[in-house]
Amino acid sequence: MAADISEAHDAADDHVYLSLADGDEGDARWAFGTGFADPLHGVPTALPEGVDPAVLAAVCVALGDDALISAQRLAEWCTRAPELEEEMALANIGLDLLGQARLLYARAGQADGTGRDEDAYAYFRDAADFRNIRLAELPRGDFACCVGRLLVQSAWRLALFERLAGCADPVLAAVAAKGVKELTYHRQYAAEWVVRLGDGTEESHRRMQAAWTELAPWLDELYADRTAEAFGAPAADVAEATRAVLGQVAAAAGLTAPEQVTAVPGSGRAGDRTEHLEPLLAELQEVARAHPEAAW
Repeated sequence: MAADISEAHDAADDHVYLSLADGDEGDARWAFGTGFADPLHGVPTALPEGVDPAVLAAVCVALGDDALISAQRLAEWCTRAPELEEEMALANIGLDLLGQARLLYARAGQADGTGRDEDAYAYFRDAADFRNIRLAELPRGDFACCVGRLLVQSAWRLALFERLAGCADPVLAAVAAKGVKELTYHRQYAAEWVVRLGDGTEESHRRMQAAWTELAPWLDELYADRTAEAFGAPAADVAEATRAVLGQVAAAAGLTAPEQVTAVPGSGRAGDRTEHLEPLLAELQEVARAHPEAAW
C-alpha cells in the first residue's frame, strides 16, 4: 500500500511539473499564471468608434502606473508589518493592484498600436516615462502613513473606477468594474485602521495625525487630475466623492485638517517626479533588465 501511495504521489508531482513545463510561450511558463480564470474572458477587445486610441492608451498607462508603484510600496511591508495578519492583508492588496496594472498595461499596448506587453511597460521604461501620481512613490513611512496613504488612494481610485465602469471602452470598463470590488475592500481596510489609530492611544493618535498632515500637500494633485474625464470620470466629481470619504473617516478618527496647506507644485501626470521613484524602479526592474529574455 505504501508503494502505491508513493507512486500515486510521484504521478501527481509529474503531472504538476509537466503542466508548468508545457508549451514554450504564454502563461504556461508562469508558476502563478496558470489555473486562473481570465477576468476579461468574453470582453470584446476591438476599439469602439469614437474612442481616441491615444487617449485610451494614456489613461491605461497612467492608472496602470498608479497601481504598479503602489503595489511595489506595499510589497515593502513584507516582514515589516506590525502583525502577520496585517502583512498578509497588505500583500494581498498589493497583488490586487498588480493585477489591475497588468490588465491596464495590456490594454494600453492594444490601444496605442505598439503591441507592447505588460512587462515592457513595467520593466523597460525609465522614471521620466512614468505617469503615476506622486503620492504613490513617496517613501514607505510608518504604519500610520501606510494606512493613511492607502485610504487616500483607494477612496480616490474607487470613485474613479466607479465612473469608468460605465465608459465607452469595454476593456477599460471591465477592468474598472473588477477593480471596484477590490478597492471597496482596500478602502474599508484602510479606514478601519485610520479610525483605530486616530481614536486609540495618545501615541497612535499623534502618529496618525502626523501622517494625515504629511499627506495633505499631495491631495490637490489627485483632486485636479483630469486624466479620465474623456471616459466619463470628471475630476470634480471624483474629488468631491473622495473629499466626502476622507472627511467622514477623519471625523470618526478625531483627526484635524492641517490649516493653510500649501500644495506641492507640479504633477506626476505631466512627468514631474520625486527623487524617490528612481530607487524604487531600480529595485523593481533589476532582474528583468539583467535578464531581459528570461522565463521561468
